[in-house]
Amino acid sequence: MAKEQPVILGSSVECVDELISRVGKNITLGLPLGLGKPVRFVNALYQRARDDSSIQLHIVTALSLTAPGGSSSLEKRFMGPFVERLYGRIPELEYARDVVRQKLPDNVKVSEFFFKAGSFLHNQTQQRNYVCTNYTHAVRDLMAIGVNVVAQMVAPPVEPEQQGTVSLSCNPDLTLDLIPLLRERAETGTPVAIIGETNSHLPFMGNDAAVEQSDFDIVLEHAASDYPLFSAPQMSVSPEDHLIGFYASALLKDGGTLQVGIGSLGAALVHSAILRHTDNDHWKKVFDHLGIAERFPVVNEYGGTGTFTAGLYGCSEMMVDGFVYLMEAGVLSREVFDHADLQELINRGELTHNVSLDTLDVLRREKLIDSPLRARDVEWLCQFGILHTGVEFKGGRLRIGEQSLDPDLDSEDARQSIASLALGERLTGGIVLHGGFYVGPEQFYQRLRDMSPADRQRICMTSVNYINHLYDHAFGNQRLKVSQRVHSRFVNSAMMYTLNGAGVSDGLDDGRVVSGVGGQYNFVAMAHELPGARSVLTMRSTRSSGGKALSNIVFSYGHCTIPRHLRDIVVTEYGIADLRGQSDEQVYLRLIRIADSRFQKDLLKQAQKAGKVDASFRLPPEWCHNTPEAIQAAIKAAGDKEVFPPFPFGRDFTDEELRLGKALKTLKAATATRRGKLSTLWHAVKAKDDEGRYQSLLERMSLDKPRGVKAKLDRRLVIHGLNLTDTPPDTGNTNA
Repeated sequence: MAKEQPVILGSSVECVDELISRVGKNITLGLPLGLGKPVRFVNALYQRARDDSSIQLHIVTALSLTAPGGSSSLEKRFMGPFVERLYGRIPELEYARDVVRQKLPDNVKVSEFFFKAGSFLHNQTQQRNYVCTNYTHAVRDLMAIGVNVVAQMVAPPVEPEQQGTVSLSCNPDLTLDLIPLLRERAETGTPVAIIGETNSHLPFMGNDAAVEQSDFDIVLEHAASDYPLFSAPQMSVSPEDHLIGFYASALLKDGGTLQVGIGSLGAALVHSAILRHTDNDHWKKVFDHLGIAERFPVVNEYGGTGTFTAGLYGCSEMMVDGFVYLMEAGVLSREVFDHADLQELINRGELTHNVSLDTLDVLRREKLIDSPLRARDVEWLCQFGILHTGVEFKGGRLRIGEQSLDPDLDSEDARQSIASLALGERLTGGIVLHGGFYVGPEQFYQRLRDMSPADRQRICMTSVNYINHLYDHAFGNQRLKVSQRVHSRFVNSAMMYTLNGAGVSDGLDDGRVVSGVGGQYNFVAMAHELPGARSVLTMRSTRSSGGKALSNIVFSYGHCTIPRHLRDIVVTEYGIADLRGQSDEQVYLRLIRIADSRFQKDLLKQAQKAGKVDASFRLPPEWCHNTPEAIQAAIKAAGDKEVFPPFPFGRDFTDEELRLGKALKTLKAATATRRGKLSTLWHAVKAKDDEGRYQSLLERMSLDKPRGVKAKLDRRLVIHGLNLTDTPPDTGNTNA
């Protein structure tokens, strides 16, 4: 029986009318994480709920994206033109704006299972409504909450063969599993609705992400109001970040599997992996300068120093833009196939991607095909390009156009005919990346749109439940996943790490949620299940708070994301701590070894007081050089300051904005304490720009002709900040 076709409407208001007629006014709305929220429809529904208090609207989602703002007047002046440039044509997600302002109406509730990091630390309503769940359990929990509506932005078809389908593109992660569950719920008598909003700016991703349009009940199509995709700007990569990424790149094994998270630490790893592949001499110079092989022997067994000749395969809940750069550089090139037997033969080197009669012989030996070939054999062989697509099985013969071939592999004549007329050249259908969702800079979206269809087909956006753990799934069972994910490196970031081996990544010890567990726990646990796999938690060794440097390696902490029994590899800018299978004393010492030297003595003292480290132990001298100066020396060891640039993959800020941003960041750090504020203000009131040195920068901040006392003070603060960052520090000059 044919599926019922969706109601296609050109107005978001009409979509809301149709929705309410189907499910009523009690709406529990599931929205995708991040980019895939259908902004036009959601805004119309939210506006209807604001106007009609009889509607009960509960939005359940994660990572509701809003344009960055600013807290101080200076930050607002700085961000205003930048936000207009990047987000001026993108409609604001109105419920998210009101969540930030804490102005939701009483009949609307928003629950999220992942926050933009730190965005709701001071929002008690969102802290109370937060749903703590592993990413792989989100579908289960959405259903338990009672979701009766799912709405998502989708990519419309762009090629003739795609007609009748749409692409879940950036967010098949949960929707692929939610759709059948909602249909089951509907069969029990509960009204449900699945809504799609097409947007031509969204890249059409095929494979699992391409679904029938008939899977939806309501589709909003209005091409004239299609809007650009929300852009997450490129983050700067500090020297410390680069060193962390460099150490992590030494843990990647050629022919292996990579998962990496968002942010500057992920970008740093991608940059160093590309450097290792494309400029191996430079990479090895830094590797040798740091003495990594001698100091951290785990890289000798689990990592590598050569180029990625076999390539890496990506298996990551988030497809960060770095994966595209890895593809373009030839690093992400190891293809995996949707058949466990075939994949295992490739893993063992018994099959190559090049097709020959030997391929057929190996497959026959393994009883994957018969001789003579049968219809099902031919279909399977054509699926993977072993026989080319023009081959058919008819009347017990192989048919290629007008040619008819004997399918008997024991006949030499038949073999030669098959080799010359029927065999393909290379295996087809290989995937270099399985991803669950994506969000990133605009240039990332453009690269996806500009990809050749063949390259885009090598990316499979799919269910997060397929990616994030090993259980059997509709898209592949555990055996298939294990065969694909050889030498896995699951690389994620943490905020803090305790000496007993627990990771702190998503919350504070007072219970407040910083972000969310997401998929981190899943990947760490999977690393302990897969043979040859390792979990790598990356982390800056220090942070700044209240004008003081604090260690991110701590003796203990009142919250953990990753329990200590799952401790594995930890990387800071000072090295690698291999913790798996180690005694508590070794775990404590290896973490102290990669801590900032300003804090090593206190950490050791606490460990010894607790009886976890022998009281006679003393810090070896070679451990005690973990200083910012050592970081700079390591960066210089590359022999070229451009080897580790602050924006390795481009930037959204102008040169002027970078100068201003550096000055404002310096001012913010200088005013973190009361004494710092007074000192900064004292110097600022004396700051001048009589020579017009900063005229264009002041114009950018709308402070070239300030009016009022506050604006005039802001002008002097900017001049003072620029003096601090533009003038060499040894001059001591604070006036222009």
